[in-house]
Amino acid sequence: MRSTSSCYGFIALACSSILMVGCERDSYTSWSCKSPEGIKTAMVLKKAQMLLQEKNFSYCGSLGEKSYFDESCPTDIQNSSILFVPVSGALQMNHQEYRCDAL
Repeated sequence: MRSTSSCYGFIALACSSILMVGCERDSYTSWSCKSPEGIKTAMVLKKAQMLLQEKNFSYCGSLGEKSYFDESCPTDIQNSSILFVPVSGALQMNHQEYRCDAL
């Protein structure tokens, strides 16, 4: 007959293994963005990457609430081609303003 403590140890080990596997899943956020002219585009943020208009952009850094993305990050992140403010959903790319909503 097994002792109760070894049973609890097995259960604890099984639970921690399940939790570790769950942490390895990729997390992402999908956004629906719209220009003032009504042009819609989809955006996906996954780890340190942004997928927008069938292109991948790397995360260059943040200043306050502003996050910067570019295909090749410049030395001064404020010169990045994309500015995104997740709190408000404001996206600026190629001098075009978009309003984005998380899906």
